[in-house]
Amino acid sequence: MSYALTLLRRTIRNRLGWKWIGLAFSITIAVVAFYALAQALKNIDVNQVRQAVWLTETWRIVVAACLVAACYASLTLYDLLALRAIGRREIPYRIAALANFTSYPIAHGVGAVLPVSTAIRYRIYSVHGLTAIEVAKICFLTGLTFWLGNLTALGLSMFHEPDAVGLIDHLPRAVNQLLAVGLLVAVAFYLYWTWNETRRVGRREWSVILPGGRIALLQIGLGVLDLSCAALAMYVLIPPGMNIDVARVVAVFIAATLLGFASHTPGGIGVFDATILIGLDTDNKEALLAVLILFRLFYHLVPFVLALAVFGAREAWRSLQDRSGS
Repeated sequence: MSYALTLLRRTIRNRLGWKWIGLAFSITIAVVAFYALAQALKNIDVNQVRQAVWLTETWRIVVAACLVAACYASLTLYDLLALRAIGRREIPYRIAALANFTSYPIAHGVGAVLPVSTAIRYRIYSVHGLTAIEVAKICFLTGLTFWLGNLTALGLSMFHEPDAVGLIDHLPRAVNQLLAVGLLVAVAFYLYWTWNETRRVGRREWSVILPGGRIALLQIGLGVLDLSCAALAMYVLIPPGMNIDVARVVAVFIAATLLGFASHTPGGIGVFDATILIGLDTDNKEALLAVLILFRLFYHLVPFVLALAVFGAREAWRSLQDRSGS
């Protein structure tokens, strides 16, 4: 008995220790990013930023909006794939899409991705018979899809554009390319590890069977597609006179997304923006800031408001049904 209590205390202490380390890491990223953002925004002419926003061609705005829509559509497949992986094939796509679209923008906008997205998903999936453990497994598998896709895209983009990433991490070109190779080797090893043999992580009812290598390839493809659509949405908003190529935008965008995610700031605010401004390194900061404003409008603000409206309407309808049933 005393041994069990000692083991329990040790486990709790270790978990709390990791949480404090993670919190310190997130705060460090946020503080450094906000300082860098303050430096990057020095001497910015607000009138020029406003003018750059209004001078953005209509076709660029339309294409960017369509690419953002494609990005969120691909995100909904994360949940569908996770449902299939845990054996809940009877749940239709419309429910998976509803759970994903309402949970991701709200959780990312609030800054508490895991608890908020889990709570929203549970509210939706529990009506269709899923347990809390199954919802937790879905969150784990969608997170796995996110990281597999992001790490693959980051490795490819860092290898192709090490100088752009070097403006962010201040590491030499060769070191960034070596890190990129390390990321790609790690992803390749994961594929090899899961290709022909069933792999299970966790214990007892909390265990999750990892998707096989072929499904893992699909996860990577979905993650890369999601990121590519989002990065291209930013790219088309950049005026041609700024001479920023698409490969550089993709590399910096992925780094900005991951740093924003790691900081846990709402919508990656400050961290994402500082990374973009530093990584794209242009003299025309006003035009780039205008691009950031428009991108945040389409990628963060509009989906956040729509997700709140959809989830709020669903909860109101569910409450009315409960009252009428009683």
